[in-house]
Amino acid sequence: MATAAPGLAWWLWLMSNQQTTPHGQIAVRQLFSYALIGMLSNVAGYSVYLVLTYLGTTPKLTMTVLYAVGAFVGFFGNRKFTFRHRGHLATAGIRYLLAHMLGYLLNLSLLIVFVDRFGYAHQLVQACAIAIVAVFLFITFRVFVFPDGGPRRDYGVAKR
Repeated sequence: MATAAPGLAWWLWLMSNQQTTPHGQIAVRQLFSYALIGMLSNVAGYSVYLVLTYLGTTPKLTMTVLYAVGAFVGFFGNRKFTFRHRGHLATAGIRYLLAHMLGYLLNLSLLIVFVDRFGYAHQLVQACAIAIVAVFLFITFRVFVFPDGGPRRDYGVAKR
């Protein structure tokens, strides 16, 4: 399995550097890039979450701090590599902040409902919340935050 990672990374790099891909292939490239970056950062973040909560910090405080750090770092990676956004930096930044505020509220709500109200283990709830929020954010980033993501061609469609 360790030998598959370099091959996967090479394939993702190759896909991300194609300049004339149809719109659907751009979405696939964005999804793979977002997933790869997200898996790496979330494994690191979740590991820190487990350590900090083991050492006695509260789950909600730990999630809040890690969420803010991850969102700040993720803006630049997602803007440049995943969505190849060429629009206005401040506009994208404000929209990114709004998207992450909603993502944070979604994450916090999941912890409050499933841990505080129903008594599930916070470790399990947070692991599920990472996946749920990631899907929500990918869709929000693609449609609202970085809508011009990547190179486009007309492919025979007449402009009016």
